[in-house]
Amino acid sequence: MSPADSSPASQTAPVVAVVGGGQLARMMAEAAAALAIPLRLLAETPGVSAAQVIGDHLVGDHTDLAALRRLVEGCSVVTFDHEHVPSEHLRTLESEGTSVRPGPAALVHAQDKVAMRRALSALGLPVPRFAVVADLDEVTAFGLPCVLKASRGGYDGRGVWFVRTAEEAEAAMRAAAVSGVPVLAEELVDFRRELSALVARSPSGQAAAYPVVESVQRDGICHEVVAPAPGLSDALAARAQELALRIARELDVTGILAVELFETAEGGLLVNELAMRPHNTGHWTQDGAVTSQFENHLRAVLDLPLGSPRARSRWTVMVNILGGPGAEPGRLYDGYPHALARDPALRVHLYGKEPRPGRKVGHVNAYGDDLEECRDRARHAAAWFAGELGDESE
Repeated sequence: MSPADSSPASQTAPVVAVVGGGQLARMMAEAAAALAIPLRLLAETPGVSAAQVIGDHLVGDHTDLAALRRLVEGCSVVTFDHEHVPSEHLRTLESEGTSVRPGPAALVHAQDKVAMRRALSALGLPVPRFAVVADLDEVTAFGLPCVLKASRGGYDGRGVWFVRTAEEAEAAMRAAAVSGVPVLAEELVDFRRELSALVARSPSGQAAAYPVVESVQRDGICHEVVAPAPGLSDALAARAQELALRIARELDVTGILAVELFETAEGGLLVNELAMRPHNTGHWTQDGAVTSQFENHLRAVLDLPLGSPRARSRWTVMVNILGGPGAEPGRLYDGYPHALARDPALRVHLYGKEPRPGRKVGHVNAYGDDLEECRDRARHAAAWFAGELGDESE
């Protein structure tokens, strides 16, 4: 008998299967516990982030159909910590009676950048100029400088190359060839900043839109999020939310959809990326919104009424904690005495991961009425946990 079978809640509440043992599944577990919704996890290896807090878990490969079948046995629905499960496996699970949310027909647009660009273009939505390229001649015909992207498998800056010369393009195409997937060329957009519009949508069609946020990216990794985006006009914020809601509806997304956007120098919007799961740009909602993205994702995949996405405070700033060059195993907990004593209102979320350079090992949220004060509080705490500040720092 599994832990889920032995709990009183499992006698009435549906079990939700989650593929992937990263921090998103870990934070989903917190929301699930509050709602008494049992989770069952497919973890990549023993002891990964989510497996530390979800007792009902099995270890297996998300590309192994047999492991996926074991995961969903007795579960009402399956959802995801990441988007890398093969579509053919998800279609098989659907044909065998498991509700897959988001479904494979929707999820492919988060898995495959070419499919995403073509679908959004067909809907008449604003996207950067793009083309599928097979060799250097096609890249130069598209026009330099540009951005080259592996159509599948990339994340946090991996599989993305900014090329300005033919030599850089040739090197990028050689690197992309290793993945064996088509390569997408996109125009190098002159943008003012990056925004994210986060929405939740249920199978019955109910939807909720969170405040549009500004995200700060470095080396392809999200470092900081400000909610709401400072200085964003009401009209442009509404336009971003409308875009996200339309994409969720047209692509039949269930759960959380994050639409990453460029705010162009001319004041328009272009869709950059899609994610169909809880997203880094929505971590601020844990402490800054009435209903977190993790709770609304679970509500959505179970077709429960959605919670309010309204902000609790004037400002919330989320800063990721990244492992630095001098990252030491087992030292993150040592940051608590300083960070929590200095700022009792600070909210800290650690992922149970050992730090290594560039790895996301946690995040902090600071909220309040003064934006610059919130920024300073969140940045200081994140830097302290990352080992970038010494004992002399105030």
